[in-house]
Amino acid sequence: MKINIVCVGKIKEKFFSEAINEYQKRLTRFCNLKIIEVDEASKIENLEKKSEAEGKLLLNASSGAIVSLDSAGNLVSSTELADFIKSQELSGISEITFIIGGSNGLSKAVKESSKQIISFGKITFPHQLFRVVLIEQIYRAFTIIAGLPYHK
Repeated sequence: MKINIVCVGKIKEKFFSEAINEYQKRLTRFCNLKIIEVDEASKIENLEKKSEAEGKLLLNASSGAIVSLDSAGNLVSSTELADFIKSQELSGISEITFIIGGSNGLSKAVKESSKQIISFGKITFPHQLFRVVLIEQIYRAFTIIAGLPYHK
């Protein structure tokens, strides 16, 4: 299985990078993980146009089944995320792209292109921290699928 995380912006904090690197290393036994960072449309002041510009970049960098992360999406548990990944694999889908939008959220085009829009809760996460949360949840999902004791 190939898993992509496509997101706006770069990780600036060393401690976030270290956590992401650790989970990337752990995931090598389960999948081929690729993180793709697109540029923030920082020169555009209109928030809707900014979101649309970032959305185009996000979609151009995406392939396979697209799963967008949005606080207004369907709430999923760790086991439901594992079930989703497993169901995609059983359906013959070998690539899933998770999209994390910029600070202004996801464009309508990104949401419409998504196979699934999921939420990890109604709280707002800093985007850099959310990347760590997402990669940990992907790792957790694969350990659930494999029947490993990581998920308790």
